[in-house]
Amino acid sequence: MAGFVRQEVDRHHSRGRRLNPGAPDNAPETVGGQGSSGHGVGRRGFCGTPPDARLTPAPGPAPLRSPLLSAPILPTVWRLAWPGVVLVLFQSAVSIADTHYVGRIGTAPLAGLALVFPFVMMMQMLSAGAIGGGVSSAIARAIGAGDTPRAEALLAHALVLGLVLGSVFGLLMLLAGPTLYHLLGGRDAVLDHAIAYSTILFMGSPAVWVANFSANALRGQGNTLRPSLMLSAAAIVHIPLTALLTPLWGVRGTAWAYVAAFSVGCGMMLVMLARGAGTMRLRLLGMRWQRRHFGDILGVGLLSSLSAVQTVLSALILTGVVARFGTDALAGYGVGVRLELLLVPLTFAVGAALVPLTGTHVGAGMYERAKRIAWTGAGMAAAIAALIGLTVALFPQLWMDLFTRDANVHATGAAYLRIVAPFYICAGIAVALYFASQGPKRVGWPVLAGTARLIVAAGGGWLAVRLGAGVDVVFMCIAAGLVTWAALTALAVKLVSWRPAARS
Repeated sequence: MAGFVRQEVDRHHSRGRRLNPGAPDNAPETVGGQGSSGHGVGRRGFCGTPPDARLTPAPGPAPLRSPLLSAPILPTVWRLAWPGVVLVLFQSAVSIADTHYVGRIGTAPLAGLALVFPFVMMMQMLSAGAIGGGVSSAIARAIGAGDTPRAEALLAHALVLGLVLGSVFGLLMLLAGPTLYHLLGGRDAVLDHAIAYSTILFMGSPAVWVANFSANALRGQGNTLRPSLMLSAAAIVHIPLTALLTPLWGVRGTAWAYVAAFSVGCGMMLVMLARGAGTMRLRLLGMRWQRRHFGDILGVGLLSSLSAVQTVLSALILTGVVARFGTDALAGYGVGVRLELLLVPLTFAVGAALVPLTGTHVGAGMYERAKRIAWTGAGMAAAIAALIGLTVALFPQLWMDLFTRDANVHATGAAYLRIVAPFYICAGIAVALYFASQGPKRVGWPVLAGTARLIVAAGGGWLAVRLGAGVDVVFMCIAAGLVTWAALTALAVKLVSWRPAARS
């Protein structure tokens, strides 16, 4: 009998060694995944095992490691960025199509669209860039830490949050829109067209927010191609709908095309997430709704929202400042600044790629590599902005001749491009580093850098006009604002630690 027991002990001992081959000879053994309850088999026997010889559980499977953590930096940034560049081209085509078809039905409808545009831009900046960036950042940090259940919980919370915020934003615009358009100078038929367009468009606000939050959730796990394909498909739907509906229903048809296109994109992405995309799947049934998940998203998103508000506020103030120099000056400035509005989405494409990259690395504790990624992305965005800016600064007619032949308008627009466009490189750096800072949840100082830009550009321009300076001085203030923005944002990324604050 004693021999049988000894054989059984030796057999279990050998099996434990096979399950835990790296353990030292005097280490407690693991058998059958049982823990230290004393019910497993150790070297001393089946039961009554003393505490120092009790069995320990076998190590569980290692958390999933994101491939982004070991991929080469520059090719990975470009791989994640180029789908966003393609999306920008499609969305620019949408903007051109809307302007073209609305312009064919009259000047008043076109002016009505112009009144609504700043608020459409704000909705997109909040849902796709600011609070949407908070979604991407939170999910990226969870995936970097190997915590897929938390990433799935954040996904569900993000979509509910998008539905709520989209509804609130839409309701606010429905209630306050007419007053805002009137304050911006809308009167009579122009105001009527603005209200007709915005009423339908902002009724579809929840679809826009949920679509952009879904896209950012996918980007958060390093998948930028799929959301770009979905939103590009929505743009392809939008253009023929605009061509069909605008002649029939006026600006209401244009608004319906916008809502329908985003609804299509939103639906496609929700289906993809419900079926499982990458490491995540959308699960709503049985979800435990927790305040901390909403806080993880809004901790980045609400602060980032100030940046979006500052951008729109700066545009409105500077438009009012330049308008004091007359219609020709305002038209020239409008044509010149249109190029800057095209540049921002291009640098946004690079920035949107940086959020999941820096977030994933910070979640995995790879802080220095995260900062190297930020600087690499800033260099890429700077190269794109410098190429565009220096080209039009040297040859402003390449851009101005596309829109006007009026000599006075052409002269003002060319002056703007010669003075401001060389500093587009600063905008590229600032935008990229701002988005990179969303990943580690460190957007406070970059947002304050944007505030400094607002003070220098808009405040300086207003003061210049009060002192009797010419429009060229206003343009110099705009350029100085770009330099200030980039310098302070870069300084913040350089000096602020991306390591989590130590808990007491």
